Amino acid sequence: MKRTLTTLLLCLILGASAFAQGGQDKKPADSKPADAPSVDQILNKYVEASGGKAAIEKQTSRMAKGTFEIPAMGASGTAEVYEKAPNKSLIVITIPGFGVVQEGFNGTVAWSQNPQEGLREKSGQELADTKLDAEFYKTLKLKQLYPKITFKGKEKVGDKEAYHLEATPAEGSTEQWYFDAASGLLIRSDSERETPQGKMPVKTFMEDYRDVNGVKMPFSMRQELPMFTLTIKIDEVKPNVPIDDAKFNKPSGQ
Repeated sequence: MKRTLTTLLLCLILGASAFAQGGQDKKPADSKPADAPSVDQILNKYVEASGGKAAIEKQTSRMAKGTFEIPAMGASGTAEVYEKAPNKSLIVITIPGFGVVQEGFNGTVAWSQNPQEGLREKSGQELADTKLDAEFYKTLKLKQLYPKITFKGKEKVGDKEAYHLEATPAEGSTEQWYFDAASGLLIRSDSERETPQGKMPVKTFMEDYRDVNGVKMPFSMRQELPMFTLTIKIDEVKPNVPIDDAKFNKPSGQ
């Protein structure tokens, strides 16, 4: 049960990262229709749908609070996310009966602390993934962070038509992005991340976008994993709050 909870926490962190911005389907690439938008057009529409470059850059820090639930396991808890430009992040997850889990990055050092594994520093691919997720202005830097982005076709995500892009970062696994063809917003992201338990595929569905000081953010996320499905609900988001840089530092060893 403890190993399952640890795996769950890793997945929740991926979900929080998706909000902060935040198994891959192996399908053959669709031939691109003559009237299909270009990658640049899809990404530019995403920036505008999210509020536009000026509004996004006006935010320099963010604090969010929410809850998560796994119906199949009868598990639930709370989550807090702290972010600060250009690339600092801290996630605090509390699960009754298990304890508090923290995942932080101060721009250089990425670390994790939980009741089962204690305190550890991340390295290798885990560190690379954390750096990517911690980019505060990731929405504006997608082409810089993902040197290879290709159009894969138009597909259904639920009842919505979506443009499917495949994106490969400088380091790490290829990701699948699905942008609502009507609104331009990101509504699904498939990724595979390195964890202490091995690679883990995660499908994240972003819903209930709301305006936060001029920037659209998803307040509801659903994650589909090989073992179960979980939901994340955001209760409040506060932009431009003062956050001491020391908050993101790795705690002293126990």
